[in-house]
Amino acid sequence: MTNNSVDLLNSFLIYLSVEKGLSKNTTESYSLDLRKFQEFLLSRDKDFASFSRVDIIDFIERLRDERYSTSSICRFISSIKCLCKYLIIQNLIQDDPSETLQAPKRWERLPKALSISDIRSFLEISSSPGKPTMIRDCVMLELLYSSGLRVSELVSLKLEDIHFDAGFLKVLGKGSKERIVPVNMRAMEKLKLYVNRHRQEILKKKHSAYLFITGRGRPMTRQRFWQTIKALGRRSGIELSPHMLRHSFATHLLEGGADLRSVQKMLGHSDISTTQIYTKVTTDRIKKVYAKHHPRA
Repeated sequence: MTNNSVDLLNSFLIYLSVEKGLSKNTTESYSLDLRKFQEFLLSRDKDFASFSRVDIIDFIERLRDERYSTSSICRFISSIKCLCKYLIIQNLIQDDPSETLQAPKRWERLPKALSISDIRSFLEISSSPGKPTMIRDCVMLELLYSSGLRVSELVSLKLEDIHFDAGFLKVLGKGSKERIVPVNMRAMEKLKLYVNRHRQEILKKKHSAYLFITGRGRPMTRQRFWQTIKALGRRSGIELSPHMLRHSFATHLLEGGADLRSVQKMLGHSDISTTQIYTKVTTDRIKKVYAKHHPRA
């Protein structure tokens, strides 16, 4: 990677962080995607100022050959499109090579959602008495399903973000956008007990502003929580991920009659088209029920 390429990528990442106000996690995702794209261009003796639409298409084919998921390829395309806009703003290119590029259907594989009975069963198994750290993990799972938070939002919560009496959380989401997320009383009661008793047992005499902490007094990381939820899922006989709980939250709300705009606000989606995928999930589920139970289906 040449010095000019490094400088250009660093300038773009600063632009995303400072001018666009994107979070550190989002900026890091752009960085990883574009470094891979840049390595591909370098193998063709090209750089960010000289690639074409054909190069992007060939790169996408490479990703498919490497068995990247459809959603991951969509993310790569989004990163490249954003870079192209930046290059035009900076007068480094005249035409946008990604302008007419069609992204693959992002939801060829619909997001999985657990059934309500599976959720109940899983949370009951996870909430069996144990060490303070196990109780912390149980509360995190309960809160994740009750609020639909992203994992990055969950581990970033601070004590000051909880409003017990009003029954909501104040969440800082993507693009540093703040939103209010309601939480049911069952989850709030578990959260209150954790804060008043078990959190102090984990911290001992340490201090932290963060809600969910490790024995060292540091905030839980996304990676650590991912490992935890995978392990708890195996104990319950369920292939589980944080995204699955978020999908379940949205799907169950819509199946219960919630309107799309309210679900959009709770999930923190900037575009309602992202939320609309859950209407397809619930429609497909209704079709399966119909096909299974209607005598003329």
